[in-house]
Amino acid sequence: MNHLPTTQVADNGMVVAPHHAAAEAGLDVLKAGGNAIEAAIATAASLSVHYPHMTGIGGDAFWLVYDPQEGVSFIEASGHSGYEVTPELYQGVESIPFRGKLAANTVAGAVSAWDQAYRKSQKDWQGCLSSAALMAEAVESASRGIEVTPSLAETLLDKATELQADPFFAEVYYPQGKVPEAGETLLQEKLGKTLQSLGDNGFDDFYRGDIAKSICNDFEIRDGFITHEDLRQHQAEFKPHLEIDTKHAKLFNASAPTQGVASLMILGLFDRWVEKLPEKDSVNYVHLLVEATKIAFEHRDRMDTSASAEELQAWLDPEYLDELSARIDFDKAQPWGEKTEPGDTTWFGAMDSQGRVVSAIQSIYHEFGSGLMLPETGIVWQNRGCSFSLDPNHVRSIAPHKKPFHTLNPAIALFKDGRVMAYGTMGGDGQPQTQAAVFSRYAYYAEDLQTSINQPRWLLGRTWGNSSESLKLEKRFPREYATELKQKGHDFEWLEALDASVGHAGALVRHPSSKIEGAYDPRSDGKAAGF
Repeated sequence: MNHLPTTQVADNGMVVAPHHAAAEAGLDVLKAGGNAIEAAIATAASLSVHYPHMTGIGGDAFWLVYDPQEGVSFIEASGHSGYEVTPELYQGVESIPFRGKLAANTVAGAVSAWDQAYRKSQKDWQGCLSSAALMAEAVESASRGIEVTPSLAETLLDKATELQADPFFAEVYYPQGKVPEAGETLLQEKLGKTLQSLGDNGFDDFYRGDIAKSICNDFEIRDGFITHEDLRQHQAEFKPHLEIDTKHAKLFNASAPTQGVASLMILGLFDRWVEKLPEKDSVNYVHLLVEATKIAFEHRDRMDTSASAEELQAWLDPEYLDELSARIDFDKAQPWGEKTEPGDTTWFGAMDSQGRVVSAIQSIYHEFGSGLMLPETGIVWQNRGCSFSLDPNHVRSIAPHKKPFHTLNPAIALFKDGRVMAYGTMGGDGQPQTQAAVFSRYAYYAEDLQTSINQPRWLLGRTWGNSSESLKLEKRFPREYATELKQKGHDFEWLEALDASVGHAGALVRHPSSKIEGAYDPRSDGKAAGF
């Protein structure tokens, strides 16, 4: 395919995001003397405007931050369920709805990640830019209008019936009652004003200031369940991350309540086969990573969202992974009948001239989250809480002030030769699988960074836009793979050549020479923007 992108190279800094305008917003911050954290905040705000079906300030976030002097730190910014959210709210339904006020049952933590990161930037990195400057592009784009992408237009069309059920949502995203078409201009004026207020008054205003009051007023208007106390009690925190040593690099990922442990387990299991690796992109290469995924998901699905990093780190113990890897048979697929998790997300990364790095992921879960629009603030609230169970005996049963399970997990790798890599993707249960594909191609097979993302990928289970639980491969893989995978016992089907179901990946690598390489996913509207 001649149109596939090539690896971008920069000397001073680079930002990767799944929308080109957001990458440019972050790059402008770097050019103005900002650092990687400041660039990432601008990128996050911009994505909230340009990619509203995938992310927003009504969602949650997780950040990994790397400082050459301090190492890797982890910001956990997911929200608890509201204090008024009890099982009794859901009497008469079998599961928590995906849409509406019953789905909007957890605090949105994304902006608290900005706040925590910004404080670190000011304190430790001599951050020089105001919060208003970091919001400037997002505010202008929301107020003047964004160009509707094909991805946004397709989502608004496909989900029109359920999303138009909310009149406040429909007023903004279905102007004059019509589905916006790709290329048209879409205004988000109230969201722009909210972002402007956050820039002027500081990000904590979302939880303890005038914006918090407006959010609570909005929830009262919508007869919802998030209160002043819920917002006031919320705080993003620096928490212990997870890590694992592999042949080429030490890998870092987010701890609970995310599936970061699964991403590390997959690559840890793959690393056990380093002396007899399958040929790159062969049937056995795909099979090995799929079988590792099954083992990792089996563990992940019994994880308590309150588990400590120390508890989860036990699953990454070398002897334990040695034991688990013995279950992988190259001739036979393990049974698979999991109910996996869909999800819409945005991963983005930034590197600055001082070698500091951000790998971040921000999401409202399903397309447009709960679809519940807050009329005064213009915020669409997430539906992450629909991952709670109504079974009182389930490890993830719903209860007041409890964290839901997250598929979100950003990654960083510190190579033994001095390279630093930030990588990640959107895609629900596809996230650990795409991380494994991108990292293994780059690290174990010495593939070019952009090619590692361009090459065809696979998905076991469900994700954005795909509800099938089968093993699915993009059809750029050789056709005979279908027969060979079925012979191994996989339930198999084909995807399109470049299918968004396998995620919107991105990656950045800083070399010891200070050269920076960046790559974005051709399945997205993204860009790797550097200077």
